[in-house]
Amino acid sequence: MSGFVQWSLILLMMLTATTAKTATILRVADTQPANYPTVIALQHMAERVAEMSDGELTLKIYPARQLGEEKDTILATLFGAIDINRVSSAPLGTMVPELQLLGLPYLFENQEHFYRVIEGEIGEEILKFLEPHGMVGLSYLTAGARSFYSTRPIRTPADLKGMKVRVQNTDLYLDMVEHLGGNATPMSFGQVYESLITGVIDAAENNWPSYVSTRHLEAANYYSLDTHTMVPEVIVISRARWQRLNANEQQILKTAAKEATQLMRQLWEQRVKEAQVAAAKAGVTVIDDIDLTAFADAVAPLYQPFEQNPTYAALIKRIREAAND
Repeated sequence: MSGFVQWSLILLMMLTATTAKTATILRVADTQPANYPTVIALQHMAERVAEMSDGELTLKIYPARQLGEEKDTILATLFGAIDINRVSSAPLGTMVPELQLLGLPYLFENQEHFYRVIEGEIGEEILKFLEPHGMVGLSYLTAGARSFYSTRPIRTPADLKGMKVRVQNTDLYLDMVEHLGGNATPMSFGQVYESLITGVIDAAENNWPSYVSTRHLEAANYYSLDTHTMVPEVIVISRARWQRLNANEQQILKTAAKEATQLMRQLWEQRVKEAQVAAAKAGVTVIDDIDLTAFADAVAPLYQPFEQNPTYAALIKRIREAAND
């Protein structure tokens, strides 16, 4: 073997070793199926991370609960077994109370107000509250506005009186329905369709795409646009993993996550439009003459525990003021 060929092989081996040494694979969890907007947004994030890092950072996405349910993936992220996680801010709020603020009912006046908060300075500040709990927030993803749907029209809180309303099993949403006059009925999401059909419950609440894709519109064909909550999703990374990345790698992840936010927003708005068209074809009655002031007044007591804390009270005030920016 000539000296030139030998040195060429040695150089190639050195380059290969360097590449192998610097290449980093990050495990990414999402409970949604592969064709869901959050997963599509994460796939876009992975493509951009690979491009910006010249392949030195790779995101390997595990959708459809491959790495467990949300509560499991949150714990795995805390301990570093999962690097990046797309999770609802609702379960994170049990550990990070500041995130619960974003789920308070009737906090956001409309979707633009919501986007202005989560994509602006306030949203960034709230993400920082994750760090003492072992996670770093990269960005938010929208999960749409949640409204009530039922077997009879809902225009005022009085219409909810006596209604059995399925809610997620969290104190905040149980209390919300009770303050509105309904009978809060926690149950798993998979039980809602049959429970509506059989009359076990009279109403539920969710966003447009979920209402249509689950066929709940077949059993509850009144959709009341009260838009009581707009609870965002969050892309988080394990703080232990984050601290092992250099500043350039950290910036790449943040940039790609912000791009995923914008793509998810477009995908979600398109899916909402498609769901609304499908609902109209199915004969759903949309209730839009809602007495929102009456709804907001009824749940005002839910704000009191938060407003007793000066930090939370200041954040709530700024979020409300952002509606006029």
